[in-house]
Amino acid sequence: MLNDRHALITGAGSGIGAAIALALAQAGCRLTLAGRSQGKLQAQAERLREQLPDLAVVLAPMDVTDPHAVHAAVQQAQARLGSVHILVNNAGQAHSQPFAKTDAAQWQQMLNVNLTGTFHCIQAVLPGMLEAAQTGTPGRILNIASTAGLKGYAYVSAYVAAKHGVVGLTKALALELARKGVTVNAICPGYTETDIVREAVHNIVAKTGKSENQARQALAASNPQQRLVQPLEVAQSVLWLCAAGSDAINGQAIAIDGGELAG
Repeated sequence: MLNDRHALITGAGSGIGAAIALALAQAGCRLTLAGRSQGKLQAQAERLREQLPDLAVVLAPMDVTDPHAVHAAVQQAQARLGSVHILVNNAGQAHSQPFAKTDAAQWQQMLNVNLTGTFHCIQAVLPGMLEAAQTGTPGRILNIASTAGLKGYAYVSAYVAAKHGVVGLTKALALELARKGVTVNAICPGYTETDIVREAVHNIVAKTGKSENQARQALAASNPQQRLVQPLEVAQSVLWLCAAGSDAINGQAIAIDGGELAG
């Protein structure tokens, strides 16, 4: 379905990123797995090759907050696999803190990882993506935001601000690239079964004395289906937005939340 497309996924070593990598690999993509941990990326590549022995996969250890590291990693990946046709900006970080206790360093860290990192990655891949689009291979930029990019949540103001920024960047860039063969969309999951949610559960347990099960139920309670979103559900949405027939879907912020934002 996506044979010979080169997909670069940040935060690809676990959770949503790992699920997206598998879905795109199964659809025929060549992969660049990006993230901070060489070990996690290597383990993910090995899991993928167990299922798809002929998979072309490159590891790109990098910190998305470092523009020089991002550009160097993208250049190396493109030298191996050609221009990036699909970029999935999945790397993210969330810290919980009352606003009054959020210092400037934590505020900046949330912006750097969640918003500025997305900016760096798009800037690095876009020239090659646009060139490929001119010769007939459409470009797809998928920014993994959050329902926190579409509504407010208490005690994570810096994260909410950053994710709102990702949605705004998505909409602005979608208009800028609309006639150039590249679409830009945001996917906004609710609480999802990932390391970020596991950390949130740990914090709830530590601060409230609730059991782990009670903490998980508290997070799932915001979802009308009373459950956590699964990484595979996010991956399937990425696959849909990359597939043929999705060209008219542009500048959208698509919530995957069991109906949380419907009310």
